[in-house]
Amino acid sequence: MAIVKSKILKQLSDSYPNFLKKDLIQVLNIILDEIRYSLSREERVEFRGFGTWTTRTQKARKSRNPKTGEIVETPQKKTIYFKMSKELFKKLNNNE
Repeated sequence: MAIVKSKILKQLSDSYPNFLKKDLIQVLNIILDEIRYSLSREERVEFRGFGTWTTRTQKARKSRNPKTGEIVETPQKKTIYFKMSKELFKKLNNNE
């Protein structure tokens, strides 16, 4: 089951009933936009106790189209890499 933005907003509004929903939406959008902006500038994003996001560059390479077998040049591209924190790893693996 995937978590979506609407579920995060629902949990926030249930946890903080005194806040207006439009304010919670704005805060969540600011956080997500800042993560996107930082990653686009190739900066590292860290949430203590959760994990870090960084960008990595994949080299250009020759790959093959599996349907036709034709060799295709794949250009260099950037990807996002996530590494979970030790705390999250322990919680996921019940090693508390």
